[in-house]
Amino acid sequence: MFDLEEFLGHFEKVRQRTRRVAECIPDDRVEWAYKPGAFTLGDLVRHIAVTERFIWGETVHGRQSAYVTHGRELADGRDAVLAFLDRLHAESMTLFRMLTPEALAGKVATPEGTRLTTWKWLRMMPEHEIHHRGQLYTMLGMLDVPTPPIYGMTATDVQARSRANGQQPATHQPPTTSNS
Repeated sequence: MFDLEEFLGHFEKVRQRTRRVAECIPDDRVEWAYKPGAFTLGDLVRHIAVTERFIWGETVHGRQSAYVTHGRELADGRDAVLAFLDRLHAESMTLFRMLTPEALAGKVATPEGTRLTTWKWLRMMPEHEIHHRGQLYTMLGMLDVPTPPIYGMTATDVQARSRANGQQPATHQPPTTSNS
């Protein structure tokens, strides 16, 4: 069954990884977008914050979504955007910790009106955040801004370590089975 504290611990780690990427946004590029009309870097971070707090934080308690904007008027400038992300996350975690086992097993309406079991709806939240974290990585890469590896090692680091341990490049071979 769904364990709320375990889930929130996992989500806290997801947020820490997202925040590490958001901290890489240069002060002068917060409102940069790769094309007109696209989310800016700041929009993405604000969007992550407001969806957590005003979509999930509200709907899991049976209320309507209160997400109306992710614009600059909410937080302007890198430090303000990061503080906004942190503040709304703290508010959201308080709201999530209020959920009872009965509430988690009950049904809630998503913003489009689909009825889902609360815990199933809640576990979609990290997926949403990770999707937008990927956009942050891509956009920062377009700007040649260095970003942290997600789990401590880059693919190049893993490859080098594997080669140092005597691994050869992979070739496609069907798995073997043992009849012993």
